[in-house]
Amino acid sequence: MPKHIVSGLKYLTAVELIRDGYNQKEVAKILEMDRSTVSHYLNGRNLSWNSIEVAEIITKFCPRDFLTLTFALLNDSEKTRIIVKTCSKKEFHATVEDSCIGCGLCADTCLMNAIVLDDLKAHIDSEWCCGCLMCGDVCPTNSIKISEEKNGC
Repeated sequence: MPKHIVSGLKYLTAVELIRDGYNQKEVAKILEMDRSTVSHYLNGRNLSWNSIEVAEIITKFCPRDFLTLTFALLNDSEKTRIIVKTCSKKEFHATVEDSCIGCGLCADTCLMNAIVLDDLKAHIDSEWCCGCLMCGDVCPTNSIKISEEKNGC
């Protein structure tokens, strides 16, 4: 069953990437799949509709659960990043306050690789932040603030 869920997540990601203007060859390269598999997915072949339904439900989980479940299913951080980034409908703004001591716990924890240390201070790339809040949970100085961006609503 996990492989079927992964197929559903890859299908949803492929559809979103095509909507974003990528061609099948580019999608295949991004998802590390062969082009014929992408073509089959996009034409509804070799894929269970139940897998897609389960994958759609997973994408609606809270960001932490979506991220951790996807990582557990794939056991591949780069593919997890791509799927979560592509399928997430929410955007987040992350800031690091001056109280940051540069310990690096947040960077080590971030499965999205959105945090880097520079001059003994964490810097978060809001474009890659999925809002899981795991970095804030491990921050000993509570220096990380993440807020959901409202999409004009």
